Amino acid sequence: MRKITLVVMLIVSVIATAQTTIKGTVVDDSNQPIPGANIALQGAGVGTVTDFDGLFSLTVDQVPPFTITVSSIGFEATSVVISSDIQDLNVVLKEGNELDEVIVSASRTPERIFESPVSVERFGIKEIKTTPSVDFYDGLENLKGVDINTNSLTFKSVNTRGFATFANTRFVQLVDGMDNTAPALNFVLGNLIGMTELDVNSVELLPGASSALYGANAFNGILFMTSKSPFDHQGISAYAKGGITSQEAAGDNNFYDYGVRLAHAFSDKFAAKANFSYLRGTDWFANSEVNVLNPGTNRLDPNYDGLNVYGDEVSTNIRGVGEVLVDRGILPAGAENLLPDANVSRTGYLETDLNQNRAESVKFDAAMHYRPFADDFEVIYHGKIGRGTTIYQGANRYSIRNFFIQQHKLEFKNDNFFVRGYITDEDAGDSYDIRFTGININRLWKDDQTWFGEYAGTFAQATLAGQLPEQAHALARQVADTGRILPGTPEFLQAFQTVTSDPDLATGSKFQDATQLRHGDVNYNFSHITSDFADIQVGGSFREYKLNSSGTIFTDFDGPIRYSEFGVYTQIQKKFADERAKVTASVRYDKSELFDGNFSPRLSLGYTLGQDRNHNIRASVQTGFRNPTTQDLYIGLDVGRAVLVGSAEDNLDRDVRTFDDVSGEGRSILGSNSVTIVGRSAYENSFSVTSVENGAPQASTASPVEPEKILAFELGYRGKVNKFIIDVSGYVNQYTDFISQQNVIIPYYGQVGDQSLSLLALQNDDFRVYQAYTNSNVDIRSFGATVGVNTKLPMDFDIGVNYTYAKQDFDQEDDPDFIASFNTPEHKVKATFGHTDLFKNFGFNTSFRWSDSYIWEASFGNGDVPSFSVIDAQINYKIPKLKTTLKAGATNIGGDEYFTAFGTGFIGSQYYIGLSINNL
Repeated sequence: MRKITLVVMLIVSVIATAQTTIKGTVVDDSNQPIPGANIALQGAGVGTVTDFDGLFSLTVDQVPPFTITVSSIGFEATSVVISSDIQDLNVVLKEGNELDEVIVSASRTPERIFESPVSVERFGIKEIKTTPSVDFYDGLENLKGVDINTNSLTFKSVNTRGFATFANTRFVQLVDGMDNTAPALNFVLGNLIGMTELDVNSVELLPGASSALYGANAFNGILFMTSKSPFDHQGISAYAKGGITSQEAAGDNNFYDYGVRLAHAFSDKFAAKANFSYLRGTDWFANSEVNVLNPGTNRLDPNYDGLNVYGDEVSTNIRGVGEVLVDRGILPAGAENLLPDANVSRTGYLETDLNQNRAESVKFDAAMHYRPFADDFEVIYHGKIGRGTTIYQGANRYSIRNFFIQQHKLEFKNDNFFVRGYITDEDAGDSYDIRFTGININRLWKDDQTWFGEYAGTFAQATLAGQLPEQAHALARQVADTGRILPGTPEFLQAFQTVTSDPDLATGSKFQDATQLRHGDVNYNFSHITSDFADIQVGGSFREYKLNSSGTIFTDFDGPIRYSEFGVYTQIQKKFADERAKVTASVRYDKSELFDGNFSPRLSLGYTLGQDRNHNIRASVQTGFRNPTTQDLYIGLDVGRAVLVGSAEDNLDRDVRTFDDVSGEGRSILGSNSVTIVGRSAYENSFSVTSVENGAPQASTASPVEPEKILAFELGYRGKVNKFIIDVSGYVNQYTDFISQQNVIIPYYGQVGDQSLSLLALQNDDFRVYQAYTNSNVDIRSFGATVGVNTKLPMDFDIGVNYTYAKQDFDQEDDPDFIASFNTPEHKVKATFGHTDLFKNFGFNTSFRWSDSYIWEASFGNGDVPSFSVIDAQINYKIPKLKTTLKAGATNIGGDEYFTAFGTGFIGSQYYIGLSINNL
């Protein structure tokens, strides 16, 4: 018995430790190798990928028989039963089409894009490698329905379905499940802490409201980026790019971009990876000198305020200055009448004098993946850090310099559930406000009172001497500017450093912030239990903000401000009618501690038609909502043209400001040279700007901000007609309590509506403009449609064309003070044409974009964006023996410069060459 027992134990031990190795090749119908194909052991978390020659080797701790699955983007997946060790397995994958691609974003569960209940766009590994754009993130611009507004060489803002600014708070971007919004800024800084192209596994974009599954702020759309697993994609890969940026204002400047990825599976239980990338170049210069107060005039206008000129925002009524000088005995009695009853501004500095225009991005991330049971259960730690220098345009232009942001995530998951928690922490670094840099360099040299006093005194004396007004203005500015600090001098550099290191906007311009966000998610998919009836999911999330700007952005001067929100959801998905019909119903409840809770239901129906099931019709109705952002609630910031004040109840009395520009008559009324205003006045004692401009002052209707809501209807079709892949969709969005900002006028004295002192304050220019965060009093609608057609031409050329239509329905007369900021062209056309293998190892790709003209509305400025056309192109050559791809390309071929937002620099051309090694 002992011998038998020992034999049995030995056999069991051998079986338990047995390993099987399969080696082989994966090819297409033409017997061409498929690099990067996935080979996975069915039912376990074990796999590998093919190399550049389509070769693979997979060792598993199982004895035959077992099954492996082989798949690759653009091909139909296949399963192979392994009955013994195989050293020469040859797997042929049949070419599929984009309808067969699997997505997870639309329903939080894997499904063919063909069966998605809502519109979705996918940007896979093939598209990433062949994009003619300089990097994959820029390549998203070629997707239908997508707008990318270019703020900087390194800061691109992605949006869908309208209502976009650079602070795009209606669009969410998730990277491996983490929202990479900067929590104080409330928007994504492009791809600053995204991922390098070496680590991108897939990009999915879900346009339209998605609150039913993804919660608050998944309002206009959501972008999902997922990275490669170190279990499946191992080895060392790298890329290097270099070239020039070419712009009329900036000239030709070098840029370069490097990246490396290291990944290794140490066993079938533990794997790790690390990524690093570095980009540096010269940003697009913003050098518009358009006079925003009086377009068509130039710097000869005494009250000139240039669009990209800063410091000239400081302006005052020159006759009022004369009155003060007369009161003080500096000018003789009556001299004030020699001065015009008009404003004069200080001399400003060009943006190119106040900004180094350096674009830089440094990204690093590392992840450890642990599968304790060598199956699909996985524990992941993922840490990401990013540091960058870029330009951001909000109420002002900001130099985001050495901005630092980090995220740390811990996640537990398998095929049926995940639990994740992460923290986002930001540090503004050496960032500063460009407008206040110009203003306070001026003031550091000579205070406003002295400068305007010299201007007024010189003007009066010149007028007495018989000079014409134009001559008197020129002489007055020359005298007041005598000794002014000039760009390029040591004195200017010293003043610049002093101002940009000072966070007090009365004297400096430093952007100071260390805000944090904590977030947790959980989801469980019961489909493995309930599949006979329906697929059912439940989930939830929790988020906490910790605002910490030391009183420089928010009203957190006495310590950090904290508030939180949570949400729960469920979804049921059922197929019937021979699995041709699919119904998806979901509902989510979200609650912020500052507002009442919101329910967000969604219902969608998909139906597959045709004998070959090649046609699918989808329809959906869903609601969404957006909570006011951290700035909507707690900002307290004077940006020069206006004071921004958040409308959270506990913020209204925290924002207290003192102004000392009271007129002579106002000083008599107040008995003081200064006045104190509390933020609450923006909502309770203010005039409508439009009514004042129209000469009939009326009280503002701005009220504290509430959550914004949307009701969205969508109808679409996806299908294959002969060799053509067609995707058509249309939508109508109905917004309620639409969130925006409204400028209001707060008088220094009197109560709005009293028809006496408050009107006198307006007459004496004794008021201050505030920007209130509020909701529109009228409903706003938008609607649009997209059409996309892709096919293969003879000789396997790829071609795709798409068209996007977008329109808002809002009558400005219904709410004259409200700015909707649709900021979207009505018509867009995009096209791509290329060949992945025109001849052996050589391919190319081109893209074309045309955008209709549109009006840009934002707090920095309003203006027309002319229509533009852009052509990008690239060629590539593969060297299989070296596992290397060479690539050369250009964006905006022809160099016809354009811009996508009023106030930004013109976008020129980029020319680049690069190589990637072992990027499967």
